[in-house]
Amino acid sequence: MTRPRLFLSLSLSLSLFLFLLLLLSLLGLSAAQAPSQTAAPHAIVLRAARLLDVKNGRLVKPGEVLVLGERIVEAGSSVKRPAGAEVIDLGDRTLMPGLIDAHVHLFLHPGAEDLQTVQESVPQRTIMALLAARDDLMAGFTAERDMGTEGAGSADTAVRDAINEGLAPGPRLRISGNAINILGGHEDAIGYNPEQHVLPNATYANNKDELVAAMRQQFKEGADFIKIYETGPDSARDGQFSTIYQYTEAELKAAVEEAARVGRRVAVHATGEPGTLFAARAGVASIDHANQLGDETMRLMREKQIFAVPTFTIFEYFADHAATPAQAAHEHQMLDMKVQDFRKQIAAGVPMAVGSDVGPFPHGTQGREFVLMVKYGLSPVAVLQADLLNGAKLLGWEGQIGALEAGYLADIVAVGGDPLQDIGAVENVSFVMKGGVVYRK
Repeated sequence: MTRPRLFLSLSLSLSLFLFLLLLLSLLGLSAAQAPSQTAAPHAIVLRAARLLDVKNGRLVKPGEVLVLGERIVEAGSSVKRPAGAEVIDLGDRTLMPGLIDAHVHLFLHPGAEDLQTVQESVPQRTIMALLAARDDLMAGFTAERDMGTEGAGSADTAVRDAINEGLAPGPRLRISGNAINILGGHEDAIGYNPEQHVLPNATYANNKDELVAAMRQQFKEGADFIKIYETGPDSARDGQFSTIYQYTEAELKAAVEEAARVGRRVAVHATGEPGTLFAARAGVASIDHANQLGDETMRLMREKQIFAVPTFTIFEYFADHAATPAQAAHEHQMLDMKVQDFRKQIAAGVPMAVGSDVGPFPHGTQGREFVLMVKYGLSPVAVLQADLLNGAKLLGWEGQIGALEAGYLADIVAVGGDPLQDIGAVENVSFVMKGGVVYRK
């Protein structure tokens, strides 16, 4: 009886090993190239023409960073060079903290969004999510918040853990598992034959008790935070934006309290009133999309430091890739109204973070979000501070990422040019280090 079990165990181990080798080759790393978790740390000095001091909104010239292991030891115009240190001279570039995308969907790719979540298996989508994570990292995004697997359950737990364990390259991740939605809500499977019982892209919860139960299940399966759909569908008539709320203020408050019980937070998809007001009163961490915010909502967001995450890139993409001229006109109208409200939010002092909603458009191209936020009213330095400083707070890594300072994790990228003058520089990252490991050079 012992030998067959041993043979089966060896066969399973071999199969798993071969699968991991195949996956690593797909990700562009061999087992030998995968970052070692046990190698003794060695000193690395990064040198470039400029270094971004994001907190003070200025450039240091030249710029140097001393890295030992996974952390920054020193940063400034000149740093120590320990014996045996490796010096990487990046020339006429700007050293910056690794970029942060606070709203991504690793489990989505360009194409029919509703169909891909139904037709593609969870294992297939998980492999594609790992490839997407690699593409985002190579574009300079060293930390991300995955805002729902869109019907793949808690598969993002496996992606996060594989990256953390050095099995695959990707950003630091905060994950939410499946988002939560009401029956017939924004992410339900509407428009299909009801007799086929097509599942939604989110987990059903129709009242306070069901919300709490769904959250507890997601935390059990590894979620770092909870994503709730609070509004939808959206519409516009006579130049007025309108959207339907899904959860009451009391229900959202119960969700926020349940998350706080275990030291976690809630993010909401909320495009307009009154859902955005309910979310602000409940004390969520972020209001994502935030097309329309009333005066009281903006006041509460400023007072409670609730971040708006505008996600302009996805609105631009949908407008430019609409199926019909009528749909394109509608999407452009929605974008125009969003831009007008964004300027009101800036004037009202609403705190911002940067998130692109990448997934429906290609991973690795979300640097566009920085360009659009500048185009529609923020200065380059304000956008960089929103991304790096506010993004670090929103992801729960304040004091760990988002700045080039001693003691911070060595998440560092390099771009050509001066991002304080031309924010488009962040779309062309040429060097990527995460946790002291060079992934792109």
